Amino acid sequence: MKRLVILGGGESGAGTAILAKRESFDVFLSDKGTIKQPYRSMLEENNILFEEGKHTESLILNAAEVVKSPGIPDNAPIVNALKEKNIGVISEIEFAGRYCEARKICITGSNGKTTTTNLIYYLLKNAGLNVGLAGNVGKSYALQVATEKHDYYVLELSSFQLDGMYEFKPDIVVLLNISPDHLDRYEYKLQNYVNSKFRITQNLNKEDCFIFCSDDEITMGHLEKIVLKAKMLPFSQIQEVSQGAYLSDGNMVAKYEEAHFSTPIGELSLSGKHNVYNSMAAAITGQILDVRNSVIRESLTTFKGVEHRLETVLKVRGVTFINDSKATNVNSAWYALESMKAKTIWIVGGTDKGNDYSELKYLVKEKVKAIICLGVDNTKIIEAFKNIVPVIIETRSAKEAVQKAYELASPEETVLLSPACASFDLFENYEDRGRQFKKAVREL
Repeated sequence: MKRLVILGGGESGAGTAILAKRESFDVFLSDKGTIKQPYRSMLEENNILFEEGKHTESLILNAAEVVKSPGIPDNAPIVNALKEKNIGVISEIEFAGRYCEARKICITGSNGKTTTTNLIYYLLKNAGLNVGLAGNVGKSYALQVATEKHDYYVLELSSFQLDGMYEFKPDIVVLLNISPDHLDRYEYKLQNYVNSKFRITQNLNKEDCFIFCSDDEITMGHLEKIVLKAKMLPFSQIQEVSQGAYLSDGNMVAKYEEAHFSTPIGELSLSGKHNVYNSMAAAITGQILDVRNSVIRESLTTFKGVEHRLETVLKVRGVTFINDSKATNVNSAWYALESMKAKTIWIVGGTDKGNDYSELKYLVKEKVKAIICLGVDNTKIIEAFKNIVPVIIETRSAKEAVQKAYELASPEETVLLSPACASFDLFENYEDRGRQFKKAVREL
């Protein structure tokens, strides 16, 4: 019996354990922290051995292979110990892909992944396809492979998941954009992060499709250095393309082989320049999978968006509160600020990931009335904007940040939570941050 050890007992790890058990592995799961109740119950009900609060090397270093949670860094002591013994360390996606016959639509990028993944899933559901949603969103991919039978999967893939992928092969790849993010995990070298993102293309062949933004400089700079066999389908808001998507006279046009789709950009349900790109990627994907134009159009005009991504929470006495907690990097916050129409009180801060705020300065000067820092160490933010914004206040809770912002805002102005940072200094994750923000707004 082949021994499979799983590091991390969250959604990804518990799902992998269920699939491994089904495939007759000798399964052991180890979590250095505490395993939350729903996952503990899953493991116990399936008679899967596990430990928590520690990594016992004697129970881990005898594995034939190890599946690592994407949250565990590649330089963690236990991972280094596995490397020294030449024990393969892979991701849940790599493992589950071995047992999955479905067609796989895989989405990555620094910004817009979750929105685009959910939009494509919504579009394919509307087309009546038997489709699962997984990866960095929804239920564990491995758990679905073990317990459900889908013909298609729409998978959101982070760079951390891609780092543990070797043989996994998508059928359709969407690469939305690349901007500096998670550089603390990539030796503060942008090229390392770019290489990680492009791992999504490593096994594509000539039958597969690669959908990418030809307006994105970093993407195009790397594409010039490599050769891909896949069908190349660019999308652009700057130039017309023969196959892919572009803008023409206020319309978004998408072409794939003989298929032709067009819809006014004013009718797209998601507003903002970045969301036009997301809608383009979804339209091309629909065409590749032979979805009717009427279904593509209906999906792009009725999709409701994603929680914590430019989500309008409430209007309180004329002040609009927007939750963009998912904006965990500078580029993501740039998109949020760029889409603001009114004077804005900007709530920003958290765990810095090697951020460079210089590209935000002209937008902040134009749109931001005051900055509310929501983080433990706000030095970089204050240093970057102290000569641009007259009012900068430091806070340590969502409730305090919302209260201070409300005091500063006038009617018809906007309070925007778009942190540009990770959340782990004061919150469990970006969802926790977003929900605490929304709760504080409702309590005003």
